[in-house]
Parts: sequence; structure tokens; C-alpha cells
Amino acid sequence: MHGQAVEPRVIAGRYALVAELGRGGMGIVWRAQDRHIGRFVAIKELHLPDGIAHEERRVLEERALREARTAGKLNDPAVVTVFDAINENGTTYIVMELVEAATLSTLISAHGPMPPNQVVSIALQSLSALEAAHQAGIVHRDVKPGNLMIRPDGKVKLTDFGIAQAVDDPRLTTSGSLIGSPAYMSPERIHGHEAGPASDLWALGATLCYAVEGWSPFERSSTASTLHAIMSETPRLTRATGVLGAVITGLLIADPNARLSGPQARAMLASIGNQPTPPTGIAPAQTQQYQQAAAAADPAKKKRNRIIALAGAVVIAAAAFTGGIFAHKSFTTPGAGSGSQALTYGEGAEIPVFNLYENTCGIGEVAPAKLLNSDTREECDKPHDFEVFDVIDTLPIQSNLPDAGYPGLESLKSLGVSRCEMTLNSGWVKDGAKLKLTTLVPSESAWVKDKGGNAERKVWCLASAKDGSKLDGTISAKKDN
Repeated sequence: MHGQAVEPRVIAGRYALVAELGRGGMGIVWRAQDRHIGRFVAIKELHLPDGIAHEERRVLEERALREARTAGKLNDPAVVTVFDAINENGTTYIVMELVEAATLSTLISAHGPMPPNQVVSIALQSLSALEAAHQAGIVHRDVKPGNLMIRPDGKVKLTDFGIAQAVDDPRLTTSGSLIGSPAYMSPERIHGHEAGPASDLWALGATLCYAVEGWSPFERSSTASTLHAIMSETPRLTRATGVLGAVITGLLIADPNARLSGPQARAMLASIGNQPTPPTGIAPAQTQQYQQAAAAADPAKKKRNRIIALAGAVVIAAAAFTGGIFAHKSFTTPGAGSGSQALTYGEGAEIPVFNLYENTCGIGEVAPAKLLNSDTREECDKPHDFEVFDVIDTLPIQSNLPDAGYPGLESLKSLGVSRCEMTLNSGWVKDGAKLKLTTLVPSESAWVKDKGGNAERKVWCLASAKDGSKLDGTISAKKDN
């Protein structure tokens, strides 16, 4: 004699829970059927961790409902659609589009790193989803490989918008554990600042690194070591080169004000063109790298692509002249509280004379009206006040663009600060956290005067000790190699 079939649990008199799809620290995800129209959906049953005070729990649940309803208004192909938000018997349920797809984390675990051209496609779709959310005032708070779903046709779905991480303060703990995904938490969130669009973009950078390299850039054996890695380490990219590498590096800049914005990252990736994604969702091993495919399609681009691969982030400046990237507000130059500064150099500029070279050192404070010439030079193995640790070509092929118009002071400062910050916070410079950055950009008169691709269209990166002490020895690690 067979027992009676167990009736499925029904939510709001409408959604029958058919099977459990997964569970995590914030709740359970169910496969369910909408009995009104017969459609299968996914339902997230929200369970906040134990240890949260009743009043705070109520606020967080209300916030999750509010953000879910807002997310339901988003209209982007890469956003998992939210159909309904319900509170029943003290439990919050979010009804979402059911996506028949594997997560990025599952695919990488099974197949290894993805080809760069496919990661570019994933990046562009994810950026579109995040931009739609940010424009609607929604911050995801938990962008990670487990929340990116890749359909067999290569289409991306970013799930759990405004739902997965409904707590602004990443330090909110239960039994000492973080709510959320520590390996994809931006530095500013670890510092206790509120999550914002820049936090989502940092998490996307870490996710893209995972996709193309095959490993999580900051995940370590313990939460403490993971957070330490986020605050102190810079990932070494081996497979992500050229524009993709520059985008990942730009998204992982520690300072959210200097980090790439969504439109900037999208414009950079669009500059290399889109490659069709194989219908399997995982490109076969023989899939050509995106740079090679672009060069083969247009032989005239080979030289340019080679320069882009070498220049990396410098491609930002090339787009600036066509109004692509800097049409919107770009990087924020260093604030007064950071100690860093961006100054102009050239005739009539803040630094009227600049005649130094990369990896040269000098004495005296770098400040407006300072002359930086042979009189201020000092041997780097002697006590000195500053070092020129990097130089940036603002144009990929300067001598071929002698009449290029001045891109604007803010654009140059944005480019310069971003690129200098990347170098300062990388393994190329020793003890970058202890150094004050000075970025020198050409004035308009210097730019116009320089039509031969010489020094006055370059951006110069200088560093000095934050505490005003003398530097003893070079700060440039590459000189030790």
C-alpha cells in the first residue's frame, strides 16, 4: 500500500515549492511553479543568520522587500527578472525568473579558465546589468562567480540583485563570521564604508580575474587572510593581457574614487570588438585569443593591436580624444584627505620646468612653482625626497598624431592618476601604502608645443614618503631584477 503523495508547500496561495535548488548563508532557493499561469520560477526564501536583533532583522527584511520590488523594474537582458516579493508568516520570499544555466564558478571548476574573448563578452553583459541597476539606485552587494549564470548560448544572467547582500555594513557578524562573500568584498567595505556602485565594480573585477585566470585572486584559507590579501596584495595576471588585463586591473584599484567606472570599462572593452560566443557557453580549446582574432580579421590592425597589448591601460587616452570614455564624469582626482596631488607641468603651468626621467630621484618638496631639473636631481642610493617611478605615453603612437587636440585637463588627470595609482599599488613599487603620489600632466601649452611625440605629452608618476621623511634607496622594485 502506497502512502499518500505529499502536497507541496504553497506560498501566497500561488507558488508551489517543487524542489530545493540550493541554500546558503542568506536563505534557500527553491524551484517552484506559479499555479496561476503554470510558469516555473525560482523563489528565494530569505533566512537572516541567527544573532541579529529583532528590530534590525525587521529593518533588513523590509529593505530586502523594497530592493526586490525595485529590482523588478529593471529591464536588462543580463538581469534576472524579479516577479514578486512576499512576506508571509514572518518570512520573506523573492520570486524570480528561473534560469536554466550553470554558474560561472561551476563552469570554471569543471572546465578551467575561459578564453579571454569569452570573458570580454561576460564582462560587457555584466557591466550592462550593473549599469542598469546603479542607474535605478540599486547596489548588488554580492557580485561573485556564484551569482553569474552563463546560459548554453553564452548569455549572462546576474542574479540576486539587491537581495543576496541586504546588509550595508560588511562587519555585521554572527559568531564572528561575515555576511556575504569575503573574497569579493571591496577594500572600502572592509574598512566599514557603505556599499556603492564602485564596490560592485571591484567585485566584478575580481570575478573577471577568476574567469580568465582560473583562480580567485584574493581567496585564502581563512577569512582573516582573505581580507588581508584584499587590503595588501595585487593579483598577478598571466592570461589577461592588453585591454582585458587593463580593465581588470582598473576595476581592482583600491581607491574607489580612482577605480574604473562602468562606462569607462565598457568603452575600453568595446574598443577591441566583440567576438561571437560558441553555442556551448564554454569555448573549445582551439578558440583563438581575441587579440589574434581581431588581427586576423583586419591585417591593418595588427600593429595597433600589438601596441594596445603592450600599453594596456594607456588605451584609455586614445578613446578620450574621440569623446568615448570621458563623455561622462571620469576618475576623481585625489582628494584633500588622501595627501596625493595632480599638477600640471610646462610653460606657465604649476610645475614650470620639468626635466627629469623615469627612475630618477630628487630633493625638495614637489609643489607648485617647483623647478624639477638637474639642480634638483639626487642619486637614488642617497637620501632623497622623491622618485619618478613611472612614465605614461598619453597616445599609443604619439609621433603619428602630431596635431592631436588637447584632451582636457580633467581627462589627463583622470588617466594619469588612475595609471599611476595602479603602478603604485602593484608589485612594481615597494611599500606603496607608505608613499604619497604626485601625478604630473602636461598643460595645454606644453601639449600644443610638443608635436614630435616628446616628453611634454607624457604623464609622470612621482612618489614621496607620506610622513615627510627621506627615502633611502629606490622604491622601484623592477630595478632590483
